[in-house]
Amino acid sequence: QVYLAESGGGSVQAGGSLRLSCGYSGDTVSITSMGWFRQAPGKECEGVAAIDSDGSTNYAYSVKGRFTISRDSTKNILILQMNDLKPEDSAMYHCAAAMQAGLPSDIAALMPFFSYWGRGTHVTISV
Repeated sequence: QVYLAESGGGSVQAGGSLRLSCGYSGDTVSITSMGWFRQAPGKECEGVAAIDSDGSTNYAYSVKGRFTISRDSTKNILILQMNDLKPEDSAMYHCAAAMQAGLPSDIAALMPFFSYWGRGTHVTISV
C-alpha cells in the first residue's frame, strides 16, 4: 500500500506559477511510476505528467513546455512545477503511484495502471 497527500494548490492569475507537492509513504520501494492527474467538474480525468523509476518523463501535449514533474526519492516527495498557467489548467490535481512495470508511453493510457491516489488539491486560474 502507498499513501499520498497533495499540497500547494491555490488560486492564481493566468500567466502565474504554482508548485504542487505530494508526500507519499508506505511501500515506496515497490513504486515503478508516479504521476499527476487532473479533473475539472463535469470533465473526465486527464493524465498530466508521469515519471518512472529511471527518471523518464512524459507529459500531456497541453502542458508540455510549461509543466515539469520531478521526484525526490530521498524525501518521498513528488513535485509538479506549473508555469505560464492558463484558465484551462483549473482542476483538482491528484498525485498517484503505480507498481506495475512496462507501462504504456502514452500519457492518456496510464490511468488504469495507477492503483494509489491522493485526495487532491484545488488549482484555480483566473483570467
